[in-house]
Amino acid sequence: MSSKYIVLIIALSAALISCGGAVPEVNSTNCSGIGMQAVLPTFENEAERQAFVDKCQSVAEK
Repeated sequence: MSSKYIVLIIALSAALISCGGAVPEVNSTNCSGIGMQAVLPTFENEAERQAFVDKCQSVAEK
C-alpha cells in the first residue's frame, strides 16, 4: 500500500470520527445534577447549551 493511501485513510477516519457530535437526549438522567455536568461540556456553543437547559426545565415542570 502506498503512503498516499495510508495518509488518505487516516485523514478520512479522523474526519468521520469528528462528525459524531450527536445532541444528547433530554431525559431524567441527562437533566440530573451529575448528568447535566457530563452533558453540558459536549455542546459547541452557548445557544445549544441553553436550549438543552430550557428543555430540561420544561421536562422538570411537567
